[in-house]
Amino acid sequence: MGNWEDYMQFIYPALLERVSDDEIVVSFRDLPECLTAGCDEAEALEEAQDALAEAIAGRIDDDEEIPKPSEADVGERLVAVPTEVAAKAALALACRQSGHSLGTLADLLGLDRQAVSRMLDPRHVTDADCIGRSLRILGSELVLEVRDLVPVSSEQSP
Repeated sequence: MGNWEDYMQFIYPALLERVSDDEIVVSFRDLPECLTAGCDEAEALEEAQDALAEAIAGRIDDDEEIPKPSEADVGERLVAVPTEVAAKAALALACRQSGHSLGTLADLLGLDRQAVSRMLDPRHVTDADCIGRSLRILGSELVLEVRDLVPVSSEQSP
């Protein structure tokens, strides 16, 4: 799966393309199914984060591969997967990498299968500490990072 540190950041490059005076389309080359738009750059980026969350959630639901984020190309913006979805994606990837079944993970955590299934459900609210404990059992650690936003100026608009 590659380097966990790079992989587990869940920050994907997005291309913002102005298609009209009042529409900016956002696409993600790592997640071709993820496409959205907004009236201005701020709205487009907000919609991009929502679309990214849904694309990752869909891949978790369907037990599909979650791609490693590519390096950003010139002109692309980085968009982070919302925290809770990123934590659940990290848990799903850690489960897959460990080779543990849902039942085995439930046994390791001392929980029933339904509780573990909910923990992996991207649309079910799960306490971050619970996900963190689960990741530690699987040999990973959940870390929260806060970054400054890159200021958006009218000169940078697509």
